[in-house]
Amino acid sequence: MTDSSSTPGQQQPEIDTSVAHSARVWNYFLGGKDYFSSDQQAAEMALELMPILVEAARADRGFLARAVRYLAGEAGIRPFLDIGTGLPTANNTHQVAQAVAPESRIVYVDNDPLVLVHARALLTSTPQGTTDYIEADLRDPDKILDGAAATLDFEQPIALMLLGIVNFIVDDTQAHQIVDRLVDAPPSGSYLAMTHPTTEVHGEEVTEAMRQWNQSGAAPICARSRQELARFFDGLELLEPGVVSSSQWRPDPGAATAEVAEYCAVGRKP
Repeated sequence: MTDSSSTPGQQQPEIDTSVAHSARVWNYFLGGKDYFSSDQQAAEMALELMPILVEAARADRGFLARAVRYLAGEAGIRPFLDIGTGLPTANNTHQVAQAVAPESRIVYVDNDPLVLVHARALLTSTPQGTTDYIEADLRDPDKILDGAAATLDFEQPIALMLLGIVNFIVDDTQAHQIVDRLVDAPPSGSYLAMTHPTTEVHGEEVTEAMRQWNQSGAAPICARSRQELARFFDGLELLEPGVVSSSQWRPDPGAATAEVAEYCAVGRKP
């Protein structure tokens, strides 16, 4: 795997271990080991208020696997742009996509230096495909698109993955401008997949957990309603079953489908 975000000999940014980072907290929820004490404290604080966060994290990962299998399989998508990828764990986008279509090309984007360290070591590709990593912030979509164009062919339909990341853009106008910019870049036939926390499920617990998270010094987050998430898909063709809990989007037979405090959707650009 190559890294388009740096050049040989370039000093890598330092990792701030004193402030919790969402990628590392999510890793804790998923049973990983790549986190610091600040992340563990933030995660345990949130879990004390809302134990079902673990189920939400697993539902998010399950949605990723099912959505990517659909996109690489039935939809025939080969380029994937996964922004806010988080720390590598089981069923990463490239593993799911390349298991279906080994020639799939994936670009990951995140802004946590620890993700960059692990991305270089763990996000490997099949010989037929390509996997790359860009260190960038969602708030700079032009940097992301310019970097991704080195690996992905933007003349082909692309799958844009925004899982658990737009909630860090708390201003609605800015959030829509960023998503619109990213969706506008690839051609007709491209797809947008999103997940987003909500207070419409387990409302009091989610509200309090978010309040304490936002007071911790970590990057602020927000919740959005089903209708607010649907607005990001204006102009796109929403796939069935529309905007639903992440556990309820085309679930595998026998899988748990209890609602979690996160909505998801997949839409196609006409």
